[in-house]
Amino acid sequence: MRRAKGAGGLERQTVELIGKSALAASVCWYIAHDLMGALTPAFAPFSAVLIMQVTVYQSLLQALRYGAAVCAGVFVQAGLGFLAGPDLLTFVLVALIALVISRWRRLGSQGVQVATAAFFAFSTYTSSTGNLQRVEQLSQILALVGIGCGIGVLINLTILPPVRYRSAENGIRTLSHSLCDLLSDIPPVLREGDLGEENTEGWRQRAAALGTTVGHSRSALLTAWESRHYNPRRHLPGPLRDQDFSGYQEVADALERVTYQVASMTRTLHQWPQEEDGEECREFLAHYADMLDALAQIIRRFSEIDLKRLARQTAQACACAEAARDKHRQLLERARDTALPLGDPSRPYGILLVEATRLMDEAQHSCDVLHHSARETEQRETEQSARTAREQAR
Repeated sequence: MRRAKGAGGLERQTVELIGKSALAASVCWYIAHDLMGALTPAFAPFSAVLIMQVTVYQSLLQALRYGAAVCAGVFVQAGLGFLAGPDLLTFVLVALIALVISRWRRLGSQGVQVATAAFFAFSTYTSSTGNLQRVEQLSQILALVGIGCGIGVLINLTILPPVRYRSAENGIRTLSHSLCDLLSDIPPVLREGDLGEENTEGWRQRAAALGTTVGHSRSALLTAWESRHYNPRRHLPGPLRDQDFSGYQEVADALERVTYQVASMTRTLHQWPQEEDGEECREFLAHYADMLDALAQIIRRFSEIDLKRLARQTAQACACAEAARDKHRQLLERARDTALPLGDPSRPYGILLVEATRLMDEAQHSCDVLHHSARETEQRETEQSARTAREQAR
């Protein structure tokens, strides 16, 4: 609660979601229990809380899936119940059919609710007397679920509708920060020539773990993208009004490819033959370390990405890319001037040069994508300012 009060972020968003869920549940209980006098009023607040998600888009999607799952479960029970009666064999058939339907991929995580609804409906069916009362009770379950889903979506849409624009930046920052840390830790060891098992195994494991960070980054981008849909706040004036995250998606894709190249490079270093030594070998590793240092400076700019400072950050990233390109050129030229077996596939030098070239290309592409995104952002802001000026002139 202290962190939520102090600044915006995950804690505040969590508090907002809890508050909206409690409000939706309370309204649903009042309608179901006090106004309708339903026998099972908990269906309404349960439905409202269940479909309350971090974005309006997800709330609507989960409401549709949950509603479809409950309807399927109730209809299965009703059909078999009225045909075969409320006995054990009927329950077995209801359970089997409901569990088969729950596997339908279109229902997603709400598939399990098919069986849940069918079991609750069967319990209500057996406790009712007469077919008319049974129809009324089953219809009431569907009505309560509809009320809960409707109120949940309505409250999420109208009261502080969640906007996760910053999650796109945070996802890229986290991935870039992890990449930068790894690229910054390797050069000092290369200059010392200490390619022992302890160092190289640690690099390889950290590079492999970056795959999880890539997944989190993509998830953050997806959440930011979903925040735009059916969200009334995106129609308000502001710099984020027309944000489409296509630039961030391209940057994330480029950084993901950098991650793969770093993983390949660390595997090569981990397999470094112990007999590879000598003055030329040490010079090669030192020049390679210089290039990695320059690449780390590029990635560091992405770890600080901010839409408000995108133009300046783009200029800094492009300057770092030019410096890294010079280091890469020096590495290639000095490697060719040595007697190292660059063309021997069984020796690590040529492989590391190929991976250095790929790393440099991906880092340069990342800078180009950031530059393109910055230009599009500047163009949108210019157009927005022009529209505002025209509206004020009218």
